[in-house]
Amino acid sequence: MKIDLTDTTASKINKALVKGRRAIGTPAVGMVLTLVIVTDEENAYDALKAASDASREHPSRTLVVIKRHARTPRDRTQSRLDAEVRVGADAGTGETVVLRLYGEVVGQSQSVVLPLLLPDAPVVVWWPVNAPLDPAKDPLGSLAQRRVTDTYAAEQPVRELAERADAYTPGDTDLSWTRITPWRSMLAAALDQVVCEVQGVEVEGEEFNPSCELLAMWLADRLDVPVKRSLSGGPGLTAVRMQTDCGPIVLDRADGSLATLSIEGQPDRAVALKRRETAELIAEELRRLDPDDTYASALRFGVERLNAAAQAADGQPAADPVEDAGKASAKKAAKPAPPKKAAAR
Repeated sequence: MKIDLTDTTASKINKALVKGRRAIGTPAVGMVLTLVIVTDEENAYDALKAASDASREHPSRTLVVIKRHARTPRDRTQSRLDAEVRVGADAGTGETVVLRLYGEVVGQSQSVVLPLLLPDAPVVVWWPVNAPLDPAKDPLGSLAQRRVTDTYAAEQPVRELAERADAYTPGDTDLSWTRITPWRSMLAAALDQVVCEVQGVEVEGEEFNPSCELLAMWLADRLDVPVKRSLSGGPGLTAVRMQTDCGPIVLDRADGSLATLSIEGQPDRAVALKRRETAELIAEELRRLDPDDTYASALRFGVERLNAAAQAADGQPAADPVEDAGKASAKKAAKPAPPKKAAAR
């Protein structure tokens, strides 16, 4: 069921939600959280579809905030709020409200969203694109327990990682980090099968891919061994090679779906490691509402430390590590230290 409201208010939207629930015969509210999606018109459909699919696992009230920027000075002074209320089959297993903000109300989005939040329920804010540099200080981000961004959608993903580290607040997370959860789990499981010391690691993947950088930083942070970043044609992450005193451990995924795990002294085995859809990533992030300390530690390790160490190891003069992050990504390494095993999130 869909209800369109033009030039409306938050009070009228709440009444429309109650009316819609009664019309489909489900007056009770059985949702566990509020998911606020801040996006533009171009990306709204894909984000809403992902949230609707994720709602099968996490029934939620989804508020889609679309800020419509006026083209003329006269239009900028005319404030208006349009809404599309969806309940029942049109909203997955929860409720959806698409909010389109015009004029001066664009700068007061938190005042529009606040009356529509579910009472006594967690709030998660997700920016599919154009995320603020400091999500916790954003007016909408300040309402949330969890703030989800995606550096893969940024124009300069590697630089964005450095800025995310500077502005990190407990509760921040990144879908580029979520994408490597299966990789981290598989690598930790592989190390649990052997009694060896890791001496060095190579992470291979696309250039300017933040997931590759985050995996390299996680390994450097957790293992305290040199981590080299090499390039491939993708898609995404393609291989991780760990040198140990018992022989190499290699996780190779050339086609983006099926990977091969090779451990010295054991037969090669095929493992499912497909590239996941956005709905799966969002569903994973909604399973936990506490701060992700492992992500924070890896992020704070810093792309610049990897680059600076690589330049020092190669005898190159120091440079701005963030500015040259993409250029240096083919030869990144961390300073060696006593090795230890990785731990999956």
